[in-house]
Amino acid sequence: MAKIKYTKNELKAQRDALSRFTRYLPTLLLKKQQLQVELRTLDAQINAKHSEEDQARADLAAWVKLFSESFDFTPYIQVSEIQRSTGNIAGVTIPIFGNISFVEETPDLFETAAWVDAGIELLRQLISLRVERQIIEEQHQLLSDELRTTSQRVNLFEKVKIPECRENIRSIRIFMGDQQTAAVARSKIAKGKSAEKTTS
Repeated sequence: MAKIKYTKNELKAQRDALSRFTRYLPTLLLKKQQLQVELRTLDAQINAKHSEEDQARADLAAWVKLFSESFDFTPYIQVSEIQRSTGNIAGVTIPIFGNISFVEETPDLFETAAWVDAGIELLRQLISLRVERQIIEEQHQLLSDELRTTSQRVNLFEKVKIPECRENIRSIRIFMGDQQTAAVARSKIAKGKSAEKTTS
């Protein structure tokens, strides 16, 4: 605990600090609550994307035997652009998935098997789902970091700063009360001595 001065100015400073901490604490608690709600929502979205990816992989399993035929999918599943924007949740700037574009490359219809188009579409869907999930996970990470910081501040205010200010105010009041009592006692003693001198 920091050393405090037992003065009226220090008492005022401690009262101001206590007032400031108790005013900020509800805002921090509200922010913490909002972040927790958002994180639960993101958890659900991540799980949903995992399920969609699993479904896409299951659909892909039907094509795996066909994929064993010699065909290079690389030129048809190259990502040309991932569109992202930014949003704000509880004061945290987060990335938001917009869209994903692939290099426009069409296989030769006469030289490739009929299943190739559907295979390309399925692979593109899988890539898109993965990118979207990664961006949601990025949001989750940013909000988790902010929640950790906010929780630390809440704990600091609740468990350290506010009790510390209250204890400091109590100590200063006791000290000042003792000083006042001592001053009154000294005054009475001085008055008594002065009365003795005048009578003798």
